Amino acid sequence: MKPFAAIAAGLAALAVVAAAAAGAFVWSGVYNISSAVQHTQPVYKLLQWVGERSIKHHAAGIAEPPRLDEPALLARGALCYRDKCLVCHGGPGVVQGEVARGMQPLPGPLVDAAPRFRPRELYWVIREGIKMSGMPAWGYRLSEADHWALVGFLQQLPALTPAAFRAATLARTDAQCVSGRDGNGGSSGRTVAIDSTRPAPPIDGASAMPDAARGRLALTQYACNGCHVIPGVTGAIVHVGPPLAGMAGRGLIAGKLGNTPDHLAAWIRDPQAVDPETAMPNMQVDARDARDIAAYLGTLH
Repeated sequence: MKPFAAIAAGLAALAVVAAAAAGAFVWSGVYNISSAVQHTQPVYKLLQWVGERSIKHHAAGIAEPPRLDEPALLARGALCYRDKCLVCHGGPGVVQGEVARGMQPLPGPLVDAAPRFRPRELYWVIREGIKMSGMPAWGYRLSEADHWALVGFLQQLPALTPAAFRAATLARTDAQCVSGRDGNGGSSGRTVAIDSTRPAPPIDGASAMPDAARGRLALTQYACNGCHVIPGVTGAIVHVGPPLAGMAGRGLIAGKLGNTPDHLAAWIRDPQAVDPETAMPNMQVDARDARDIAAYLGTLH
């Protein structure tokens, strides 16, 4: 056997042994997935390094607005931080909620986020979330303006004293950071307008054509796969709601409505309006997302 062939054969054998050992380790159940047990420091550092490299790579092409320190923008960002971020990350003088303190990895304070990440990277994390960390993707729940308002506030966070932080986040207790999108999927007018050159698909629910590929992603962002087994959508095998395979061929929706895209979108947006006794919850799906979801379900023959 030639030397190169011998080396290749040896490496292949090692790979087989390593795969078998890894499989045996997983099958044994020895690895403790308890949230009360921390990752080892090497595993934690590896996850952190992989995450940081991924953020920098995927955020590289995002154009940043010229100004992120406008007073109205920062006021809006403070409300969004209070309503969306405070429970997991706390703030100067404010501890995280008890749920976050029991998570692993711990969603730590964001006071040092701005020095470590560029604005476009913070924007990407807010919009896309981070797998296996508990960090949600806010892309379907906040407008572009709200994303950048949060980035602007995070840049100010390191300079805020506990008193200043409380004043910024509690000064308008009657106001809330809503999704920034109205019932048609468009701007609600309640967010700060920011010009950005970042390419983005239109979000005008009245004019956007249904997009089945976008609908497949929207299904995950509204947690539909938490109750339904959906072809093409990753999730556990659950038996809470009926499986959605063959949805395109069904005659009726909820036993009441003819199976048309408009009826399906209406059912997705407000199940109780169709059947007051249904256990399917209202997931606050906006009009465009509902049409996109209906378009995807319409491909399931």
